[in-house]
Amino acid sequence: MRQADTGGAALPSRGIDITHEDMDRARDRLALERARGSHRLRWLRLLWLLAGPGILVMLGENDAPSMLSYAATGARFGIGFFLPFVLVTFLMALVVQDLTVRLGSVSHRGHAELIFDRFGPFWGRFAMADLVLGNFLTLITEFIGIRAGLGFFGVPPLVAVGLALAVVVAATLTSRYWTWERLTLGLAACNAIFVPVALLAHPHWGAVGHALATWGPLPGGLRPSTMMILVADIGATVTPWMLFFQQGAVVDKGLQPRDLQGARIETSIGAALAAVFAIACILATAPLHRHGIAADAFRAADFARALVPYVGQVGGALFALGIFEAGLVAAITISTSSAYALGEATHTSHSLNRPLRDAWPFYITLLSSAVLAAILVLVPHAPLEFVVLVVNVIAVLSMPPALILLVLLVNDRAVMGERTPGVWANGATIAVTAVLVAVGLLYGASVVAPTAFAHQLARF
Repeated sequence: MRQADTGGAALPSRGIDITHEDMDRARDRLALERARGSHRLRWLRLLWLLAGPGILVMLGENDAPSMLSYAATGARFGIGFFLPFVLVTFLMALVVQDLTVRLGSVSHRGHAELIFDRFGPFWGRFAMADLVLGNFLTLITEFIGIRAGLGFFGVPPLVAVGLALAVVVAATLTSRYWTWERLTLGLAACNAIFVPVALLAHPHWGAVGHALATWGPLPGGLRPSTMMILVADIGATVTPWMLFFQQGAVVDKGLQPRDLQGARIETSIGAALAAVFAIACILATAPLHRHGIAADAFRAADFARALVPYVGQVGGALFALGIFEAGLVAAITISTSSAYALGEATHTSHSLNRPLRDAWPFYITLLSSAVLAAILVLVPHAPLEFVVLVVNVIAVLSMPPALILLVLLVNDRAVMGERTPGVWANGATIAVTAVLVAVGLLYGASVVAPTAFAHQLARF
């Protein structure tokens, strides 16, 4: 048995180097095997032990800009076209992440490491540049949401950002993947806070059912303003960081091919929960559409205050807390995604099971990215709203090349052996890629030449 990473303190065991990381992962595997051998509540125990990467990646993607995008959707368009559309975007995310789970559990290697190994340094650096830039800009938007969410309660920006950073540091420095995972799962569960806000908005459930069953036309057609919301909602569910995070977490958790079915179920549960909470956010802000009230799409406090007449002070407070929670969980998961990828690319320790002294580059990458993003949010007159828009563009335009690399990796027999996916899984991923390319091109045209784009659309 080889030492899992470079730079780890080894425990002597009859001449074999076994690290603390190996021991922690072995304990987790032993718990899984005991659960498999039990008869009472076997599947429930297994699901509890396997829970983590899939639920976190889906609820982590219900981040501050995503929930604000859904809020803007409800405020501008109500519940018609976009309720079933959001469900489809989560199905797209599930298709993509299913391949990621398969790749991580079979290869036992991170996404960045495999890209460098199988496609060479050019594509490895391309993927890393794409990820690092997108992740950093997204981290900025998470702290925008954190600052704005607590701003509803009058919390000063410095205090709000400092509190969030303290939580990120506390979760990260546990030096135990299992502890980090359970703490973050507990925070992620608070994404359900949007459900009571939706109930307080008293939606017309018949209209909701009709919207889901019939899927009405796109409001106003493919106008640039509508395209922006369309792309933002896609970028709220399918982004490159999800590939790197979930594959890194699957490897760090030590999942094996025999865990694949359970990991898929766990990811499906995460997608279902995230979709319900996203739809709840749309339902919560739909009263603004019914009453013709415009709300600033980029400030959680403005949405929360605008909702108070329709959901009450409690509902407005819950909405603001939900945006804070969404930004906090995503700040933890996205910074971890960057640290996993850079550790894999540089072949240094990249595990939450390692202590700080053994994996300091990993932890420095994780924490410094969060700290720098938080500092930029506190800079006076920083173009924060522009950053939110740019993040949505990058998320959609950068996803197709990431998906192409994913499909090539998961069909590489040198990596996967006999566990390559079937025709249906590959076809579904190719279809998702085609949709993202088409939407990205349409959105790019609407941004670069909005007048000409609108003129061409008017002809249809």
